[in-house]
Amino acid sequence: MDGGCHKYDDIINLPHHVSERHPKMSMSTRAAQFAPFAALTGYEDAVTETARLTDSAISLDETQKAVIDACIQLISEHMAERPEVEITFFQPDAHKDGGSYVSAKGNLKRIDTVERCLVLTDGRMIKVDKIIQIESPLLHPIHIHLE
Repeated sequence: MDGGCHKYDDIINLPHHVSERHPKMSMSTRAAQFAPFAALTGYEDAVTETARLTDSAISLDETQKAVIDACIQLISEHMAERPEVEITFFQPDAHKDGGSYVSAKGNLKRIDTVERCLVLTDGRMIKVDKIIQIESPLLHPIHIHLE
């Protein structure tokens, strides 16, 4: 650089070029070009899945199992009426060990003795060995509740 000349002196003061073919890009679209991209696709989902908590299944003792069986027997005597039930049961997690306790409310369609499950009129099937509580107007004033 001799005589005070700088490398870009010949173009530094030229007007900014405006394309006749392409419309001016908005600031948000232009900024998006420089936004970071997800180099590790699925990483965030994997971290979220690992952090998700699951519960362990409660093991009922023989007395509690007998109470559940007695409730099912009583309800089964009214099967023709499609009795209303609310069942709390353990639902295993599809992706990791453990699961969660959920409640299903509906009308009982049938008891599948081969699969050992209760079938609700909406098609949901609940395994008897996963049940920890059954509520039904048929059980009142008995009201059986296990914890």
